[in-house]
Amino acid sequence: MTDRLQTGDTAPDFTLPTDEGQDVTLSGLRGRKVILYVYPSAMTPGCTKQACDFRDSLASLQAAGYEVLGLSPDKPEKLAKFRERDALTFPLLSDPEKKVLTAYGAFGEKKNYGRVVQGVIRSTFVIDEDGEIALAQYNVRATGHVAKLRKDLGLDSD
Repeated sequence: MTDRLQTGDTAPDFTLPTDEGQDVTLSGLRGRKVILYVYPSAMTPGCTKQACDFRDSLASLQAAGYEVLGLSPDKPEKLAKFRERDALTFPLLSDPEKKVLTAYGAFGEKKNYGRVVQGVIRSTFVIDEDGEIALAQYNVRATGHVAKLRKDLGLDSD
C-alpha cells in the first residue's frame, strides 16, 4: 500500500501532458489553489458523472480561487475524446505510467466488488497556494462528491 498524503504534506510536484497536448507542472501553479481529482477511467459512467459535476461547478470553484485538474492513467487521445464528448472545460492530465498516481497514494490496493485489486483509487486533493496539501480525500464516491467537496471547502451557497 502506498503512503497516503495528509494535510500539511508537500504535494509531490509533477509535469504531465494534458488532453490538448500541453504540459502542466504543479509548481507552475504556485500562488493558486488547485483541486486535483483522480478518477480511474475516462468515459465510464461514474467518471463521466464526476467530471460533469466538476464542469458544472467550475465557475463557482474558479470564483473562489480554485483551479481544477482531472488526473487519470488514460492516454491524452482518450482524454481529448472525453473532453469533447462531455464539453469538459478544465485540463485532463494523463499519467499512463501511474507515477504521479502512486506518489499521491491514489494507485494501489482497493476493493472492487468485494475483491482486492490493484487500481486507481478515486481521490481528491486540494493543494494550497504554497504547494501543500490542504485536504486529501481517498475512496470518494463519484456521485455527489463535488457537492460534498464544496461543503468541506465552505463554498456552499445554499
